[in-house]
Amino acid sequence: MSEPLSLSIASNQKRITAFVIDDIVISLFFIIIFYDQFSTVFANITVVDEAALETLNAFLAQNLLVVLAIKLIYHTVFVWQNGMTLGKYLMKIKVIDIETGNIPNFSKAFLRASVRIPSEVLFYLGFLMAFFVPLKQTLHDKLSNCVVVND
Repeated sequence: MSEPLSLSIASNQKRITAFVIDDIVISLFFIIIFYDQFSTVFANITVVDEAALETLNAFLAQNLLVVLAIKLIYHTVFVWQNGMTLGKYLMKIKVIDIETGNIPNFSKAFLRASVRIPSEVLFYLGFLMAFFVPLKQTLHDKLSNCVVVND
């Protein structure tokens, strides 16, 4: 079990930057998918007031499951296929299975992506773990038995 200690664990700074890049990419997917609806919503808003905010909130509430599905698919597929999302690729870090040292299989990638969503929703508490544990694992890393390393 001393093998993970010899890994080059990715820094929190690299992981945070990769997270921001991935969120921008996911937001762009969402904007592209719902471009027509966004255009309609914003065309009807002339002044930012309470009614405008209610319209935006209603739009987001109606499409929340789509946003969550996009996040789940994005993180599952990219981590399963190459161990990295676009953000991780740009930061030269990747996710590996602690037991094998290889990229996670589909079930681990799916578990990791699934736990990631509640961690975000609950004020990023699952992400804060990375600042306090030796292998800098978040809750979704810990539960899927993965670690993020420098590529």
